[in-house]
Amino acid sequence: MRINLTSVFVEDQEKALRFYTEVLGFRKKHDVPLGGEDRWLTLVSPEDPDGVELLLEPNKHPAVKPYTTALVEDGIPATAFAVDDVQAEFERLSKLGVRFTQEPAEMGAVTTAVLDDTVGNLIQIMHSA
Repeated sequence: MRINLTSVFVEDQEKALRFYTEVLGFRKKHDVPLGGEDRWLTLVSPEDPDGVELLLEPNKHPAVKPYTTALVEDGIPATAFAVDDVQAEFERLSKLGVRFTQEPAEMGAVTTAVLDDTVGNLIQIMHSA
């Protein structure tokens, strides 16, 4: 068994697609219309195009907004992405205007930072020493 797909709920799929590809650097894998404005929209890491896919899932279910709002209010990331160097990625993304809610912090053998993805989520970036 292995992880094949994971998702984040987003307020706007098109805005999320731009942020996750143009700013974070992911690549679009699938973009399938589902009727109306919703799409099956997945991304992958350019370093692993056949790896785990990230679904940018519309946040339309009634339970989603209270859930994601509570996570953001409590400062809890919706998911985490691995990077080679948190400090370097923090600097790169900050220059692109990304807002961080937690600057790079060492937590034992792990360094983390938390950013706002502009579509309703906090996202943690991390690397292990």
